[in-house]
Amino acid sequence: MQLDTDALSQRTGLTVKSPCSSLCTDQIERAAGALTEGDTIFCCTQQQVTFDALAEELDTPAAPTIDLRDRAEWSDDPASKLPKMSALIAEAMLPAATEKTIDITSHGMCLIIGPAQTALLAAEQLKDYLGVTVLLDAPDDAAETRDFDVVSGRLRKAQGSLGQFRITLDAFQQPDPSGRGALVWSDAQNGAVTDCDIILDLTGNTPLFPAPEKREGYLRADPKHPASLTNAILSASHLVGTFEKPLYVRAEPLLCAHSRAEQAGCSRCLDLCPTGAITPNGDHVTIDPQICAGCGGCSSVCPSGAISYDAPPVDLTMRRVQTLAKAYLAADGTAPRLLAHDAHGAEMIRLSARHGRGLPADVIPMEMSALGAFGHAEMLAALAAGFASVTILPGPKVEQDAMGAQIALARALSGPDQILLLETSDPDAMSEALYAEIAAAAVENPVRPMGTRRQITRQAARALHPDQPALPLPDGAPYGAVLVDTDSCTLCLSCVSLCPSGALGDNPDAPQLRFQEDACLQCGLCSNICPENAITLQPQLNLADTALSQEVLNEEEPFACIECGALFGVKSTIDRITEKLSSHAMFQGGDKLRMIQMCDDCRVNAQFHAADNPFQGGSRPLPRTTSDYLSKRRDH
Repeated sequence: MQLDTDALSQRTGLTVKSPCSSLCTDQIERAAGALTEGDTIFCCTQQQVTFDALAEELDTPAAPTIDLRDRAEWSDDPASKLPKMSALIAEAMLPAATEKTIDITSHGMCLIIGPAQTALLAAEQLKDYLGVTVLLDAPDDAAETRDFDVVSGRLRKAQGSLGQFRITLDAFQQPDPSGRGALVWSDAQNGAVTDCDIILDLTGNTPLFPAPEKREGYLRADPKHPASLTNAILSASHLVGTFEKPLYVRAEPLLCAHSRAEQAGCSRCLDLCPTGAITPNGDHVTIDPQICAGCGGCSSVCPSGAISYDAPPVDLTMRRVQTLAKAYLAADGTAPRLLAHDAHGAEMIRLSARHGRGLPADVIPMEMSALGAFGHAEMLAALAAGFASVTILPGPKVEQDAMGAQIALARALSGPDQILLLETSDPDAMSEALYAEIAAAAVENPVRPMGTRRQITRQAARALHPDQPALPLPDGAPYGAVLVDTDSCTLCLSCVSLCPSGALGDNPDAPQLRFQEDACLQCGLCSNICPENAITLQPQLNLADTALSQEVLNEEEPFACIECGALFGVKSTIDRITEKLSSHAMFQGGDKLRMIQMCDDCRVNAQFHAADNPFQGGSRPLPRTTSDYLSKRRDH
């Protein structure tokens, strides 16, 4: 590895030692000295276990590691790698986020379902490690054994995850252990409910859960495939004890625009969640942290920030993007390209560096624990920070539909040539595509926006399109305008009362419907509730300053009370109601029709003084006294 330590020290402001040839073996004393000095970073992730063990032996804190060799130095690109190394080092200096976890306890209660021969064989292998129960289709298939439990029934429903599965069974039967001779089975029972910690599904049929590979504690295997069967049995035997599960997302229910007053609104996260961890809960949604697999897609699509990725937090991802761009440009680099990838992509980069061409010198890799959390806001933030392009390298576990939607939205906000999707599992094909790419020009004046994902998106789009007033967006985008048919709108203001973000408002002093486009989530609640079907949504991103202030969508002349002159209601509505009720029998005679043209106070006053006052009752009866009762007794 060739490294100009003086130049790298000058660009990073750090002390860069001369490269080692075998720091983990012959030069281990040099590593020990660096650990003793403290404040050290090892530029080798391959031997991190060795360095951690050395730190434990020396009773010193473990040193962080960063991979400069595979991600930067080992490359066929003759251009200087110093800007790229400077960027990667600056990113590594960012403080790590505190990991939030919950404890999940599994006592090893395992339910095995599948063909009798296969399920019983698996139970024999697991009986010494787990508390096993085998569910058979029929009692006749049971074997007489005391080593594990055998029951019969049909599985109707399964819920939960590792340590908290709940099973509902029909035609449930269990043997009587006190009998002599052949097994005696109980009467069949429907709706029997039981709990377990692990489910081993050997049926080979449709999975019990969506995205079964992401449901912890649920193991599947093809009963006709010995290798997968062995792997599932081995995995099940290790699922005993207390495990730490990351809390992947943070929820702010008050910001959720799922529904209001039983009217459906935004359902983006519900439609997207692969595991079913997100469910409706009144006006907002709720997330089961034990089912959530941490794909991050919900954070990318949430228009209000009610759900945000937290492992790591969204703001740390934004800082990583901006730090990489700023450090690269500060080290005399120009027009860098960002490669966002997951752990699968990291392995592809290592293979390409060791056996192929490696990455171009201007391609900066950024590994994400959940690539689904790298949405349109993060992509635009990268372009606004100075990256010429953003390439997404998804691994096999990434939800392709969700990622595709975010890329389409980002392209609409930035341009079709700056957001690229690289779908390959071949390291050589990855390198060739990156070398062949002709990147567009980077933004002339990089910006580093702050705030929420919506605010960052808007600021980044303005930097990328300084001369465009608005950007048209695809259907379903979380940005846009509300269009009102003024001929149909009656200013009932039902939409105002349901708007979850306050984008729609009224004027307490005049009949007006007001709108602030920057706050609109395009959740659809207003259009769903409008009794006149006068509201439609127009997806777009308005970059003008007018989007930050309220504008009047519809207004009418107020009606003055015919008694006191106070303004109330809408004149056209009062006139229309008066005209329609003028021929109605209940509004004939007296001042009944005039009451429609009165304010609330005057209407009550007029009704009270009317001859047929509905509030008027009969004369109050006189109170009866003791004398009245005594006189009545004397009369008899």
